[in-house]
Amino acid sequence: MRLNLILGDQLNWDSLIWQDIDQENDIFWMAEISQASLQPPSNKQRSVVFLSAMRHFAEDIQKKHFQLIYSPITDDLSSFTDALKKTFTEHKIDRVRCVLPGDYLVMQEIEHAVKQHQLEIDWLEDVHFIAKRGEFSHWLKQRKKPTMEYWYRHLRESRQILIDNGKPLGGQWNFDKSNRQSFSKQGPDVIKESPNYSIDEITQDVIDTIKKDFSQLPGTIDTFNWPVTRRQALIQLRHFIDHYLPFFGDYQDAMWTEQPFLYHARLSTSLNLKLLQPQEVIEAAEQAYKNSKAPLNAVEGFIRQILGWREYIRGLYWAYRKDWLPFNSLNAERDLPDFYWTADTDMQCLHQAVKQVLDHGYGHHIQRLMVTGLFALLWQVDPKHIHHWYLGMYVDAVSWVEVPNTIGMSQYADGGIVGSKPYIASGAYINRMSNYCQHCPFDPKQASGDEACPFTTLYWYFIDQHNELISHNPRLAMQAKNWAKKSNSEQQAIRERAEWLFQHLDTMNKEA
Repeated sequence: MRLNLILGDQLNWDSLIWQDIDQENDIFWMAEISQASLQPPSNKQRSVVFLSAMRHFAEDIQKKHFQLIYSPITDDLSSFTDALKKTFTEHKIDRVRCVLPGDYLVMQEIEHAVKQHQLEIDWLEDVHFIAKRGEFSHWLKQRKKPTMEYWYRHLRESRQILIDNGKPLGGQWNFDKSNRQSFSKQGPDVIKESPNYSIDEITQDVIDTIKKDFSQLPGTIDTFNWPVTRRQALIQLRHFIDHYLPFFGDYQDAMWTEQPFLYHARLSTSLNLKLLQPQEVIEAAEQAYKNSKAPLNAVEGFIRQILGWREYIRGLYWAYRKDWLPFNSLNAERDLPDFYWTADTDMQCLHQAVKQVLDHGYGHHIQRLMVTGLFALLWQVDPKHIHHWYLGMYVDAVSWVEVPNTIGMSQYADGGIVGSKPYIASGAYINRMSNYCQHCPFDPKQASGDEACPFTTLYWYFIDQHNELISHNPRLAMQAKNWAKKSNSEQQAIRERAEWLFQHLDTMNKEA
């Protein structure tokens, strides 16, 4: 008999695993691996999303009368090796098939487990993505250095997306400069609430299991409201297109106190579980522009995240699949501060960004890159530590997208593969894009002294410590010159404040 593996982020019926099926001799296989929730510790909401979505998909498989082996998390199978060994022992399997996983380490583990039992595995192409097998690697070989913008243009042209008579709509490829508005002092207008996804019996059973057997995991389940079926994912897509997309372009980088979602789509989880297909999401956004329901800067900015960045990151993940985890170009070695697990810090931006991760398993791209990620970079956190935090804490985190985004773009540990510069900024950037600083005891304009914003202090300290790198980077050289213009006494005061922070920041929390 042939065993067809379906992994937790492969919940799509257009997968190649469903082609050429022999109803009598094909068995489908799904397993909830306990270590996936424990190493690294998974946000409770992330665990519920994955397990509930898997169980709903399994229910659909059984309704179609396919043979299915399903191992729930209560079986306590700690690895794919253990789960497959159990199956191979109990069933006579001749061959194994699986769609390419989203995690190279999982691929290696499955391959090893199959070979241990003198079997072969057929790896199938993942047709969920827009780029075809080998397309990115062929494109990459033609360039000295990868650049997302040119990959994005390649896909736009070849797939005829937002193209008119061979030219980009609006006369330009990228409207990024029109995607950076912040809110006025009054903040965002009233935002229509997201649909409420009722907790059915399957999801409730998962929630009960997590509460009972995995209570030590971070985060809370009380606010759980994520799509776990394709039907729910389609509802979320339509809600975004109708109510949020028109404003998304202007405010996609903005942040606001007690507003975790704003105009963001919240579709990445459904896309990464493959409950939604990128092509249908792109087509929905493009149609909104054609119907005059959303402006071009919003539609292009949204499509760029899916067609451009998402496809680009996946290509880079597999191009450097063996290299990512050891990367540490800045020689960062510090641990994550404790408040990444509690949100107990007087720094309002970090309190807001971390608290919503604990409450919802969510943060939009600027909160990830320019708040939680930026602080980890300036704090000199070991890239593996912040990688494990992102992988476990966000509901949409899967390795192929999280690893390059965190280790590469956010932490610059790859030395410039994903981005051409470290993404560094002072507290002034956060002040410009949010109202966080209005509720904070620290002053984003000050780099030294008791009221200095830790972001601002550590920003200048980072430039001081990595002056050679900064001064030789065309996009950052001016910042090195600005550091050099500071007086010796000012530079020394910043260094002393930074060293004080490294000694005392973990005690500067809300209980102190």
